[in-house]
Amino acid sequence: MSIFEAILLGIIQGIFMFFPVSSTSHLVLTQHWLIQRGSSLPPPESSEMIFFDLIVHVGTLISIVVVFRRSLSRLLVRIWQDFYDIVTDLGSSRQDPIKLRLSALRTRSLIFPSGERKGDLLYLRLAILGMLSVVVTGLVGLPFRSIIKQVFFAYPLAICFTLSITGILLWWTDKKIRQTKGLRELNPWVATVIGLGQALALIPGLSRSGMTISFSLFTGLRRQWAAEYSFFIAFPTILGGTLLQGLELLEAETLSIGIVPLSVGFVVSAIVGIGALQLVLKLLYRARFRYFSYYLWVLAVIVGWGTYQGII
Repeated sequence: MSIFEAILLGIIQGIFMFFPVSSTSHLVLTQHWLIQRGSSLPPPESSEMIFFDLIVHVGTLISIVVVFRRSLSRLLVRIWQDFYDIVTDLGSSRQDPIKLRLSALRTRSLIFPSGERKGDLLYLRLAILGMLSVVVTGLVGLPFRSIIKQVFFAYPLAICFTLSITGILLWWTDKKIRQTKGLRELNPWVATVIGLGQALALIPGLSRSGMTISFSLFTGLRRQWAAEYSFFIAFPTILGGTLLQGLELLEAETLSIGIVPLSVGFVVSAIVGIGALQLVLKLLYRARFRYFSYYLWVLAVIVGWGTYQGII
């Protein structure tokens, strides 16, 4: 992989990671286009290119840290405070049946909303529910990884269908009116539905951010919290996928992409992603996701025509 190719792919990832139009499909299509024009890139479905895709995905996590730095720092501090409070509370109430019952009720609120603001362990509960979403993603998505890799990465025409589906979902999110749930109404059912949406996004053409935000809105979660929860669960999901793919490459000893292209793609995707994420948040809060729907439908037609003509 040349430095130019690493920069190009890093830019595409940085832009389309947060635009709800599937960064994976854009990476795959660009890789097909480069290979057809004489590039020595490994095939998009190869372990090496999938690992590169994951590395630039990790780069865009830096963008999330920069844009949401205040929210994330507050979240981490409050998670620790909630954890310390519940451990201290359980330790001090072991000899008092009444206190023990109150502590048990408070512990139950870690999963199920208590309806009370005071002492509801909100942030620790969000962390637990976020991990539930990630677990659902893994349980549903991992068994189909090989099928997804072989079918969708090897045949660009299959992406036409998934791009169109993403466009329909994004158009629907602008039309959906009733979003009344705040973070305190987040429960295991909502976390499971969002995790399922993220699992489906393993298919190229189905945007991870688009699917998780759409499924969040489907459950009634407000737009701001749908976005923040979507990007919150991106961290363990992407880092876990990168680690898994990296271990597979180490076992196979087939990593042919040098450290320099990997580093360049990582840095470029992080820098470009900051601006893209800020723009996407503005459009989401103003219910303007349908603009991306039109783009996806046009792109699906172009991909179909390009594949038929042998251009892609």
